[in-house]
Amino acid sequence: MDVIEGPIREPDAPLRMPITHIFKDMGTVVMGKIESGSIREGVSLIIMPNKAHVKVTDIYTDGEMENKVTYADQGENIRVRLSGIDDEDILPGFVLSSISKPVTAVNEFNVQLQILELLENAIFTAGYKAILHIHSIVEECEIVDLLQQIDPQTRIPMMKPPLFVKSGAVVLCRIRVNNLICVEKFSDFPQLGRFTLRKEGKTVAVGKIIDLSSVA
Repeated sequence: MDVIEGPIREPDAPLRMPITHIFKDMGTVVMGKIESGSIREGVSLIIMPNKAHVKVTDIYTDGEMENKVTYADQGENIRVRLSGIDDEDILPGFVLSSISKPVTAVNEFNVQLQILELLENAIFTAGYKAILHIHSIVEECEIVDLLQQIDPQTRIPMMKPPLFVKSGAVVLCRIRVNNLICVEKFSDFPQLGRFTLRKEGKTVAVGKIIDLSSVA
């Protein structure tokens, strides 16, 4: 235990707190885990993707409204009471973030996928649809284009874009969702850049976001 390194905490990093629950309690209260940065009572923040400016009035830790604090750091699960917004204007998957460097909101992005096991008779190609699960977001998505297949032995991208891939393949592709969602490149914020694709209750692929576009 003595040689295990703890997670690196950067309180001055841009705030990223995906919202998991919203409710009313003497105002609007949101719940979530701080994935990056920190929150301090009285600070002004922004909720994405609806670009709502809010102010933190109270912070509670450990899921209990009795445990009131003035500061919370990366890795903590907290409840935050906000002013300047109604609970009906927030949805699970929205992200509380820094005003100076807000989380990215997109509806298309490039990913690297590891295909696990497709459903019987399914073909993974452009037009394939699945359910995207990323942090607290659950959203229907569509594969827009297959960009490159990666050789499983050498890990080097093949030159010719594939028309389709099978179970076990590693592929670079482009994904589109219907609504703007808050995500980040895996290299910048791993917790907001890794995801799974599920279909009919089964995980068919895991992946990471490598590039963003259609920024709001």
